[in-house]
Amino acid sequence: MRRPSSLAEVARLAVDARTFQFALAELLDQFALDRHFEMLAEEPARLSARVPTGEVYDAYLAAVSVALAREIAHSPPSWAWAQDRKLRQPWFAHPGAALRATLIAESPAPFRERNLFVSANALSRA
Repeated sequence: MRRPSSLAEVARLAVDARTFQFALAELLDQFALDRHFEMLAEEPARLSARVPTGEVYDAYLAAVSVALAREIAHSPPSWAWAQDRKLRQPWFAHPGAALRATLIAESPAPFRERNLFVSANALSRA
């Protein structure tokens, strides 16, 4: 199986949490090699209607697009700013209360802006 070539393809491949995480990780690996804005430009289909916790993934894809666009000194795609790609309630990458303060402090801005709280290395594959 080849790696996804875009965030839109990640959304097409996602049918549950496992396939979303796998496809996104594969895209991050490919982006590390190619670093093309085209990988971020096409708006991914919304996952909120067809995947459990899809609203989290919709916001996550937007945050990833902004973070990676900034990494290559490009303006983020306009679709990433849609209000329905921001969560109304905070979501934490770790369910326990013990790490919440750490996630709040570490979470990169594109994630915090969408009410997603992840570790500082959320996009790292190392």
